[in-house]
Amino acid sequence: MVFWLLVGCGASRGTAVPLPLPTPTPTTPPLPADSPALPTALPDDLLAPIDVEEQLVTNLYGRVGPSVVHITAQVVTMNFFFGPMPSEGTGSGFVYDEAGHIITNYHVIQGATGLTVRFSDERSVPAQVVGVDPANDLAVLQVDVPPAELTPLELGDSASLQVGMRAVAIGNPFGLDRTLTMGVISALGRPLETDNNNTIFNVIQTDAAINPGNSGGPLLDSRGLVIGVNTAIREGAQGIGFAVPVNTVKRIVPVLIEKGAYPHPWLGFLGYDISPELAQALGLPVTRGILIAQLYREGPALPAGIRGAQQQVIVGNRRYLVGGDVLTAVNDTPVTSWMRLHEYLELNTQAGEMVTLTLLRDNQEIRVELILGVQP
Repeated sequence: MVFWLLVGCGASRGTAVPLPLPTPTPTTPPLPADSPALPTALPDDLLAPIDVEEQLVTNLYGRVGPSVVHITAQVVTMNFFFGPMPSEGTGSGFVYDEAGHIITNYHVIQGATGLTVRFSDERSVPAQVVGVDPANDLAVLQVDVPPAELTPLELGDSASLQVGMRAVAIGNPFGLDRTLTMGVISALGRPLETDNNNTIFNVIQTDAAINPGNSGGPLLDSRGLVIGVNTAIREGAQGIGFAVPVNTVKRIVPVLIEKGAYPHPWLGFLGYDISPELAQALGLPVTRGILIAQLYREGPALPAGIRGAQQQVIVGNRRYLVGGDVLTAVNDTPVTSWMRLHEYLELNTQAGEMVTLTLLRDNQEIRVELILGVQP
């Protein structure tokens, strides 16, 4: 197509000269009158805080990432048709000290016939188990690596944490080495029941993504301090992960390195949680506490003079052993249930330590001193 431009003025006739079609200039179609204006780029002064946030995370990963290790556990499983079958499981861990100690979860190395630790430089070395504490799902390994080639992580303080603080997880989910995920501390002080019927107390809940393979890796604060050891996720839920608090790690790990196991404190008796309903049915003088039923022959309760059950009664469709002492406090701390008793002993006492029990016997309050034993 050709456009024609008439050269001249007025009505006079001039010479017609053909002109080429000009290249159209792209234009933005006009917005409807009621449409919002398109956003413009933010100025640098508003983007600066975002840049600082990114630098904080990338700096943390650069410092901490090399201290996170990939643990491979060789295990033997039994196949119905073929007998023993070798297989592998993987998890995470982190460098604890320059002596080559590695912290991880007990369930990562449970039943392993061999262990391999792979570092960020792809170097793999064999590892030996130094100590385990199944009750808190903790284990300590050791590798033979020169101290100059190890960068231990610094431990923080889980007692100072608050809900809403940043939480960063680094581990090896599904075998993907040193993956970083980030979220916040969602809750504190959770009791976590494990597969072996133990309870880990004061567990940290986080929404930082934790997946199979993250187990044993560190949960960190914004400064890169270890605040927990990632240990579990809520089955069937997203954004609900749990970590063993670092103060538990600081209490347990030195003992594991020294002795290979942690001696959990033990009173040496069994009993029932007292509820208002049970108290009314049995005619007990208190509505909260523990009704002591049975004493272990080798436990510390028997030589301390604690009284167990004297008779049996049926309440509803359940048999109770009754007539024993009622425990209401340990070291003047009220005891309302087995769970609270276990929590107090685990977090505040040690095996071999003397404690004072407050008991009710024949409706009279007595105080008995007892030296805590070691949980069998």
